[in-house]
Amino acid sequence: MAGIRADAEEQALFTRAAALVRAHGIDSDTDLEPLLEHSPSDADPDVLRRLRHMSDAGAWVLMESAIADLPADLRWLYESGAVSIEQLAILHHQLGATSAADLLTAVQRRAIGAIPGLDETVERAVADALPGLRARIPRIPLGRATAMADPILAQLAATPGIAWTSALGSLRRGQDTVGDIELLAAATDPAQAIQDLTQLPAVVRTLHRGARRVYLLMDRVQVGVRLPDPSEAGAAQLHLTGSISHLAALRSLADRSGNRLEPNGLFAADGTRRAAAQEADIYAALGLPFIPPEIREGDEEIEAASRGQLPALIARSDIRGDLHMHSTWSDGRDTIEAMVEACRTLGYEYIAITDHSPSSAASRNLSLDGLKRQAEEIAGLRERFPDIVILHGCEVDILPDGRLDFPDRVLERLDIVLASLHDDAGHSRERLMQRYVQAMRHPLVTLITHPANRLVPHRAGYDLDYDQLFDTAVSTGTILEIDGAPSHLDLDGALARRAIAAGVTLAIDSDCHRAELLERQMRLGLVTARRGWIEPRHVLNARPIDAVRAAVVRKRAS
Repeated sequence: MAGIRADAEEQALFTRAAALVRAHGIDSDTDLEPLLEHSPSDADPDVLRRLRHMSDAGAWVLMESAIADLPADLRWLYESGAVSIEQLAILHHQLGATSAADLLTAVQRRAIGAIPGLDETVERAVADALPGLRARIPRIPLGRATAMADPILAQLAATPGIAWTSALGSLRRGQDTVGDIELLAAATDPAQAIQDLTQLPAVVRTLHRGARRVYLLMDRVQVGVRLPDPSEAGAAQLHLTGSISHLAALRSLADRSGNRLEPNGLFAADGTRRAAAQEADIYAALGLPFIPPEIREGDEEIEAASRGQLPALIARSDIRGDLHMHSTWSDGRDTIEAMVEACRTLGYEYIAITDHSPSSAASRNLSLDGLKRQAEEIAGLRERFPDIVILHGCEVDILPDGRLDFPDRVLERLDIVLASLHDDAGHSRERLMQRYVQAMRHPLVTLITHPANRLVPHRAGYDLDYDQLFDTAVSTGTILEIDGAPSHLDLDGALARRAIAAGVTLAIDSDCHRAELLERQMRLGLVTARRGWIEPRHVLNARPIDAVRAAVVRKRAS
């Protein structure tokens, strides 16, 4: 509490200093000297001391320091030229604004022009700046954002006074890249949680600290945590998850039903706030089932919910096994035994060990002799761990001429064969498709991994004829993969949705190289699949092992 009081006193001191400077018509730090030499007799000594320090240090240095210590959206708003530093301070303190979502809400509610010291001109300037505000903020890959958010959410969940926690915004919606990291913790008493967060070893500095909100700089990334009262937490979670289009559709629905949807809840015509402890409460009051965050894009989900046609999205509990992972036999960090042990802990019924073939660009690859010795190791592990089925597979490269990287006499001894196109070899989209088609027509190839082979956020996926890819997968009985490796997340949600519309069967795999990341990468694959409206019925590894083996047999019989 002492720190909060000190911040308030410092802000008050700056405010009085600014008022004194304005009263004497001073425009820059170079004009401070006359004021300091001939100071008014009634001037506050503390204020004059602050101004003298600013003059000595250089006001621009202090200004740059102050701006650097602001939450990112406020900093970018100032640097866009939309507002002065004083106007920004008013927005920050009068509205409690710390993010673009807060500013957008204020614009939508026409709240800025009504604040003393601001007017409609400032409101319009803020409104004009908002659409491009986030374009100036480097986006964070989903995998990195998840890795940063998970331990913070875990710490919050274990803190007394916290009822539940949630990610927010594009992180919760599972977008490939995230604008910033915003988290929520429903808190009866947030003081201890805020104090603990500011003391985390990874915190470089605190950008904002309020009674129920804290913004931290960690590893060059801003992390914002909001801690609303549990009675209002559902409304805050809904509002801050978005998307903008989804919220606009909900507001229209509320208006038509005589209600009003605000950031702090759903209000009846008489001003009574409806229960909003959970998001589902608001959806139910609007006559809708709960809409999963991954599909809140404002395109079709509201209409689907109104018709009772929302998909039953696949969940972690539906996943029975993982068909793509690597060990120390190729570029994995952990042994097969370690991967098996971790998968048993995760409750999987089956897994496939699928190390890389000889021509892969991985740091290590399987040789013919290595594949034989690996089979012997897996046989021994099957005897030791009879409670989990261990399939011996391989992720085989599709070579530039379309051939597979192991001969058929080797591949046919494997339980499952995954085929991958890791190198485009400078080929055209037509030639890349020919390589894929040739591999999918091969009876020993059960599954195509990460078909677009994109590298998030650095490289877009292959420019393929995806309709042809999907049609070929259906006609040949080949499975296509949604890959949970944070660098792939491929097929992405949009392509996955097109795939199931074409009748493709999918697999959701971790493509994991470390035992400790098996669960996280499966979750990344799942959130990507959920963005594509994928249901358990679309997913091979949501089925029992007999169904997986049957899919392999059917393909080989073709």
